Amino acid sequence: MKAFAKINLALVVGPLRADGKHEVVTVLERIDLADDIELEPADVLTVEGFRDDTLVRDALEALAAAAGVLPRWRARIEKRIPVAAGLGGGSSDAASALALANSELPEPLPSAELHGIAALIGADAPFFLREGTQLATGDGTQLEPVELPNDYVVVLVLPDSQSKESTEAVYRRFDERGGAGGFDERRAALLGVLPHIEQPRDLARLPRNDLASSPVAEELEQLGAFRADVSGAGPTVYGLFERTADAERAAAALHRAGRTWLTRPV
Repeated sequence: MKAFAKINLALVVGPLRADGKHEVVTVLERIDLADDIELEPADVLTVEGFRDDTLVRDALEALAAAAGVLPRWRARIEKRIPVAAGLGGGSSDAASALALANSELPEPLPSAELHGIAALIGADAPFFLREGTQLATGDGTQLEPVELPNDYVVVLVLPDSQSKESTEAVYRRFDERGGAGGFDERRAALLGVLPHIEQPRDLARLPRNDLASSPVAEELEQLGAFRADVSGAGPTVYGLFERTADAERAAAALHRAGRTWLTRPV
């Protein structure tokens, strides 16, 4: 199964909840940069191909416990999505492994129960069990499909000059600077814009990422992107382009800044 990456077309962050997570409102879009996940029966649970994996193993163990079976699978991960980059690669891998393993159970778990297991793995994981663009609210696991245009090209830039902070560290800095102030207004602004997005360029009306910003986003816009922002907690920056040729020129121009990819929504 392909485990696709995601970008946050918008990310509004609020205060800490009673469960220790932040209130969020975000628009999640799947893109065609993907890891490959293979799964087959085995005597014991093993995960190969990515030494630092914990999420796929955790997901398969949780599925086995919920289904009342032993976790007897061999999973293999072929990584293409950069790690800790704000693209949801680990969560996508876990969700794909869950879907594959669940389909092989004698009595597969219903989708709602699978969603609950994914939510324990990571806030983005349930999204990767769904199809299409999703509006995520609450702690990020409450999902609602949203119709948005997706006929554009996405340039991803992973800057060499920016260290990969943990998601926890990014949220901690957000709290320290009082970033949650005005959350209700920003949330209302995002929800108010969504129904009026009809053309790709209308995506530029979405609010900026509350957690992180980058000068690379400004460079992408100068190179012709109609929308550019940081994805998730970063550090990956995306730019949206109407024409492939313009996206290719921007990716070439920013190759000096770090790794680049040309992708499309899926």
